[in-house]
Amino acid sequence: MQNQLNIALIQSDLVWENPKQNRDNFTKKIKNINEDLDIVILPEMFTTGFTMNAGQVAETMQGETVSWMRDLASKKDVAILGSIVISEDNNFYNRLLFVAPSGHITFYDKRHTFTLVGEDKTYTAGSKKVIIEYKGWKISPLICYDLRFPVWARNTEDYDILIYVANWPKPRVSAWDALLKARAIENMCYCIGVNRVGIDGVNSAYSGHSAVYDVLGNTITSFEPHKEQTQIVFLEKRHIEAYRNKLKFLNDKDSFIIT
Repeated sequence: MQNQLNIALIQSDLVWENPKQNRDNFTKKIKNINEDLDIVILPEMFTTGFTMNAGQVAETMQGETVSWMRDLASKKDVAILGSIVISEDNNFYNRLLFVAPSGHITFYDKRHTFTLVGEDKTYTAGSKKVIIEYKGWKISPLICYDLRFPVWARNTEDYDILIYVANWPKPRVSAWDALLKARAIENMCYCIGVNRVGIDGVNSAYSGHSAVYDVLGNTITSFEPHKEQTQIVFLEKRHIEAYRNKLKFLNDKDSFIIT
C-alpha cells in the first residue's frame, strides 16, 4: 500500500468538439509536469466540451483518445482520468475512463444525466457505481451532475477519495463549491473536483473552481477562477485513518439500497 498519493488536477479551457486539438493541448500540459505523479485528472468531456452532438464526436473504446490515454499513461508512468463521449452498442455514454500505466482501463458511465439541457435524451445513463483500487487506495469516480445526489456518492465502500470531473457552469458555481465540501465532510474522505474554464460552443461560461477538500472539509488547493492552471496535491492515507478512527462518524451511517 502506498501511504501518499500525488495527484495533478488540470483546470483547462476546451476546444469545442475538437478531440485532436484537445488531446494535443493536454499532451503539452501533462508533459510539462516534472513532479512524480500517481494520477492526472482532466475535466468532463475533455476532448469536446459538454456537447449534445454525440453523433459527431463519439469515439469507441478502441478509438484515438483511448489509445492516446494508454500511450501517455505508459510513457509518463501515471494513471490518467477524465470523461469522453463513447459510442457502444448503439448508445452514447458520458464515460469516465481511468487508464492505469499498465494500460488497464476502469470506466464509469455517468448515472445522473443533466436533464436541464437534454443530456438524458442524448446519452444513456449508467447504472453501476464503480470503485477503483489503485496503489492501495480506493477511489470513487463520478461526473458533474452526480454531485447533486448525495445518496449515490454515500461512502458505503470505505473509499478514500471521491472524484468529480465536470463542466459546471459559472452561474451555479457556488453550489459546486458547497457540495464538494459537503461530500468530503459527510463521507470522511478526500473530495476532488476538476472543472473546466472558458466559454463553450453554446455560449456557456465556466469559471473553474477546481478544488480538493480533506476529511474535515478544509480546502488544500488554491485555484484561481477563470484561469488555466495545473496544481499538484499530496494526499496522505494517515489523514483519513486518523480522523475516521477518532471521530467514527461513518460507523453511524444509515443502511439503504439503491434501486
